[in-house]
Amino acid sequence: MEHPLSVPAKHALEMLKQGNEQYLNATVSQGDISLSARQHTYLEKQHPYAIVVTCSDSRVIPESIFSAGIGELFVIRVAGNVLDDHQLGSIEYAASHLGSRIIVILGHTFCGAVDAAINSDPEGYIKFITDEIKKAIGTETDDYKACCLNVERSVFIIENSLDIQHIEEEQGLAVVGAVYHLDSGKVEFLV
Repeated sequence: MEHPLSVPAKHALEMLKQGNEQYLNATVSQGDISLSARQHTYLEKQHPYAIVVTCSDSRVIPESIFSAGIGELFVIRVAGNVLDDHQLGSIEYAASHLGSRIIVILGHTFCGAVDAAINSDPEGYIKFITDEIKKAIGTETDDYKACCLNVERSVFIIENSLDIQHIEEEQGLAVVGAVYHLDSGKVEFLV
């Protein structure tokens, strides 16, 4: 079912790129968080133009990075931006019920989860995250290259989800990888 308020993937990607350019020179958040925006999304529901799957790292704030306000991004955060059935279900919900037409897997430089996968073998629940990252990076030890490989694996997993494939074919959904550079604030899209 095509959502009447969806933004085409190509246009959404341009909005994300423009928002990141605004962020690079900003000193305060540029997104609309006003009372009128809150009231609008309350009354008219949410219609995010993009889905962003990113790391839980406190330095990675998608709404700020893309100069987005309330209701503009559907953000899914998990350490190492790894995917399981819960994240895939959230993505499918946003794409099929909210009309989002672009999914961005946003990794970042100097990711602690990627570093843990490269340099240690943690125990406990962290191991579930690092094991997923290890599947993506293999024997790679370069932080940046490992980050890109981890992002690429998540893109692959999403693109091979049967429900996502259906939405891609029928409604023009796009899946793109990106890396946020902590030092500069720049988002590098891997397309």
